[in-house]
Amino acid sequence: MNKANLLLFAVLLCTPAAFAAVAEKAPVSKPNIVLILIDDMGYGDIEPFGSTKCQTPALDRMASEGMKLTSFYAAPVCSASRAQIMTGCYAPRVSIPGVLPTDSPVGLNPAEHTVAELLKAQGYATICIGKWHLGDQPDFFPLRYGFDHYFGLPYSNDMLRPEADSGKRVVPLMRDNKVIELLSEDDEDRLTRLYTEEAVKFIQDNRNHSFFLYLPHTAVHFPIHPGPEFRGKSGNGRYYDWVEEMDWSTGRVLDTLSELHLATNTLVIFTSDNGPWLVHKSDAGTAGPLRGGKGSTWEGGLRESTLAWWPGHVPAGTVRDTVAGTIDLLPTFVAQAGGTVPTDRAIDGADISKLLLGQTTDPGRGAHYYYLDYQLQAVRSGSWKLALRPQKFSAGMNGGGVNTPGLRLYNLDTDIGETTDVAAQHPEVVKELKALADNMAATLCDGSNKGPGVRPPGRVENPQYLYPVQAGWKLHPAKVLGKNEKPADEGE
Repeated sequence: MNKANLLLFAVLLCTPAAFAAVAEKAPVSKPNIVLILIDDMGYGDIEPFGSTKCQTPALDRMASEGMKLTSFYAAPVCSASRAQIMTGCYAPRVSIPGVLPTDSPVGLNPAEHTVAELLKAQGYATICIGKWHLGDQPDFFPLRYGFDHYFGLPYSNDMLRPEADSGKRVVPLMRDNKVIELLSEDDEDRLTRLYTEEAVKFIQDNRNHSFFLYLPHTAVHFPIHPGPEFRGKSGNGRYYDWVEEMDWSTGRVLDTLSELHLATNTLVIFTSDNGPWLVHKSDAGTAGPLRGGKGSTWEGGLRESTLAWWPGHVPAGTVRDTVAGTIDLLPTFVAQAGGTVPTDRAIDGADISKLLLGQTTDPGRGAHYYYLDYQLQAVRSGSWKLALRPQKFSAGMNGGGVNTPGLRLYNLDTDIGETTDVAAQHPEVVKELKALADNMAATLCDGSNKGPGVRPPGRVENPQYLYPVQAGWKLHPAKVLGKNEKPADEGE
C-alpha cells in the first residue's frame, strides 16, 4: 500500500462510522463480579421482600433494575454457608457442616478449588472484605484460597475475648495475613463503613481490570452495631437501623459502579448466609412468610431474599421462583469469566447463567438437599419438599423445633409456611423424593454415616491465637438460651 492509500485509510478510520464498526467487533471484557453477603438477615427483612420496618432504596433499585430470586438457598449456619459459596458444594461434602469456633484446628481444606482461585486463574483481581469464618489459623486465611487481599474479621463479631484489665471484649481486624487492630465491642459500629470504604477503593483501583469483590458483611449478626449515622433511623429498633446501613453500603457499591461506567459490565448478587437468629427477638429479623429461622432446615432457616443486578443483561423487574442457591455461584461465576470448573472432584452446584440472563426458568439442578450438620433433613424438587425427620434447631439458635417423626410433605407453591403435611394425599411424590434422598445420603452423608463423597477438612496441629493472650483472657462464646429463657414460638 502506497503512502497516499495509507493516509486515506487512516482518515477513514477516524470517521464515526469506522469507530462504530471497530467497536462492534471489539471483544467484550469479562464481567466484574460482586457478591454481597449479609449475616443472619431474614427473608422478610428488606423492602423488595415485603418489609415495612425499614427503608432499603438501594435494594429496591436492584429489584426494579434486576431480578428477585425467591427460592434461593444457603445453609442453616454461617461457616457452612461460606463453605458452600467458596466451593460450590454442600457444606458436608467439604467437612465444614456447622460453625467453626475460634482457635480451631479445622478449616476449609486449602486443596479445595474455590471461586476466588478459579476467577484469579482467569485474570481477575480478587478481594474478600468482611467476615471470613472458614478458619482462623494461617493455613486457612483468605489469601490461601485465591484472594489477592483480605480486610475484615476472621469470624463472627460475637466471638470476642475479654481483656484482663479493662474487661472489654475485643475482636481482631485483619488486613491480608496480619491483625492490624483489636476492636472492642464498642468499636464494632465502625465496621460497615470501614468495609464499604474498602470496597469502593478496590473498585476504583481496578476499574480497568476484571475483578471479583466478595463482601461478606458482619451486619446484621448479633450483637447489633449500626453506625452512629443510622442509630434510630429506621424507627423500629437497632436491628433495622443496621439493615438500613447495610442498604446504604450496597447503594455506595452500585453508585460507584455506575459512576465509573462499570455497571453494564458487572454482575452483582445480594443474599444472606442463613435466616434470622430468632432467639434474639427484637435484635433479630423476620423470615416473613417462612417458618423457622437460623439453625433449622425449615424454609426460614436457609431460604434467602436474593437479588441479581446486571443492567443490560439481567432483565429488569423480573421475579424467578426457580430453585437455586449458593452452591450454584461458583460454576456460574466461572462460566461468566470464560473458565471451566475442574472435574477432578465432585461439586453440587450448577451454572445458572441462563436463569439470571432471563433465558430460562428451568432449574439447573433436579433437586435441592437440606443439610443440618451432617444430617440430611429434607429434599426439594419443584414445588414439593419432603421432610425426612424431626426438624430441630441447632443448639443455641432457637431452642427447639418440631419433634414429629416420619415423612412430611409440603407443597411450597401453595403452603410456603410449611403448615400442612400432605404426604398421605401424594404417596407417589413421597416415594420419588425419598428415593432422591436415599441416593444422596448414600453418596454423601446422613448423620454419622459418611459416604464416599465426603472430603476431609483442612487441619493443623497446635492451633494458636491470632493475637497475644494475657492471663485471664478467655473465649466469650455466642449467647445461647439460658435455662429459663423460652424460644420463639415455632408451632408444632
